[in-house]
Amino acid sequence: MKYKSVNNFIGEELLEGGGEKLEVVSPIDGSIISELFLSSADAVDRAVQTAKAAFPSWSNTPIKERVQVFFRYKRLLEENMDELTKLVQEENGKTYDEAKAEILKSAELTEFACSMPQLVSGELLEVSKGVECRVEHFPLGVVASISPFNFPNMVPNWTIPNALVLGNTMILKPSELVPLSANRIAELLRDAGLPKGVFNVVHGAQEAVEAICDHPDIDAVTFVGSTRVAKIVYKRAASKLKRVLALGGAKNHLIVLPDANVAMTASNVAASMSGCAGQRCMAASAMVAVGNVDKIIEQICEEARKIIPGKNLGAIISAKAKERIENYITEAENDGAKILVDGRNCKVEGKENGFYVGPTVIDYVRPEMKIAKEEVFGPVLSIIRAKNVDEAINIENSSDYGNAAAVFTQSGGLARYVADRASAGMIGVNIGVPVPREPFSFGGWNDSRFGVGDITGKSSIQFWTKLKKITTKWNPESQVNWMS
Repeated sequence: MKYKSVNNFIGEELLEGGGEKLEVVSPIDGSIISELFLSSADAVDRAVQTAKAAFPSWSNTPIKERVQVFFRYKRLLEENMDELTKLVQEENGKTYDEAKAEILKSAELTEFACSMPQLVSGELLEVSKGVECRVEHFPLGVVASISPFNFPNMVPNWTIPNALVLGNTMILKPSELVPLSANRIAELLRDAGLPKGVFNVVHGAQEAVEAICDHPDIDAVTFVGSTRVAKIVYKRAASKLKRVLALGGAKNHLIVLPDANVAMTASNVAASMSGCAGQRCMAASAMVAVGNVDKIIEQICEEARKIIPGKNLGAIISAKAKERIENYITEAENDGAKILVDGRNCKVEGKENGFYVGPTVIDYVRPEMKIAKEEVFGPVLSIIRAKNVDEAINIENSSDYGNAAAVFTQSGGLARYVADRASAGMIGVNIGVPVPREPFSFGGWNDSRFGVGDITGKSSIQFWTKLKKITTKWNPESQVNWMS
């Protein structure tokens, strides 16, 4: 194995999980690169108690001092860019450029967290003669973050910098498929000067997640992953009276109108459906072709054929995931859809044991087909035909999900018409992956999101803190009224 066994990072100690052994497999070539032992509820409790003990000192540290850790952490992310990139690439299967972009985004997220002292300075107002009201933000306590396999570095950093800068202490439970980046994050935070016990990593599967949801000393839980599990986590953690935000999956629709710029639309759609091998909740998995856009579809196919597995297209996370994606394609073909570009049975020379699905474009998909309704999570684009823009919007609105939607057109009026009516939390106009950048928050609607608030951006402050309102009067000579 290239890497030593992965252990829990609890209070700067490396502790074995104690449960079932799991091999860590690189999707690139199918090789075993490490191993870990899944953690029990006891390991979660130890991490929580460690974080709980660290909370009083950390939360009482002035935010101007807390943020200095993250200035140093951002610098360490940048100084170790190549190493962190290769680590994501090996355990997740991304291309080098995609993995590097993930680390760059983590640095941006950290940079935003460093601005928190200016954003949480509080409010003060004289509300009556001689009476002042002040609002201050206070940390919640011990919080937990459960992150997915598809962004081993970035998604943890959606929560870590903001939650910790605001004074909380944290337990991270990364996907057991990609445990290496999480421990490296913990090491960099330690090297940046984060006090012992403020940040802890517990590796595990279902038992660890259930223990996080149930633990009485965890005050808030965030989750990013599939909708099926997001619902379970939200219900279970909320039933324990925790603050919860669970982000689920997606079925993002790109509405392409006849006046769309051919070259720009084709390159955007192809990149959106194939980036990160389609393993992202912002991937374009359904294109709604309005009217005659055959020239654009032809160009999308040409762009898709330029995307080569093992070169500019990364691997699928596992053999099981590869099989599931290819089954979606085959079922759609059997149901009458037309395969324009076929990525099944893909092999990469020299990496024959890796897990690859080539870019796939499927035309004449009907809205009732399984592939049109469910999240495929692979480099697959389903094209659904619509007669007009209202029919296209109805197709988009009928989806259970609501993460993102996009429209491709040269008409500002039509772009606004679609943006106003699409049932999604993030909208793109001539942009296939409409991810907002800081200080704007990430988040969808419908079955793509469970809970209130945000875990990223400026509005995440409300999720990671609680407000204290202080009303003060010192001068007895001031006029007395109904308030004072």
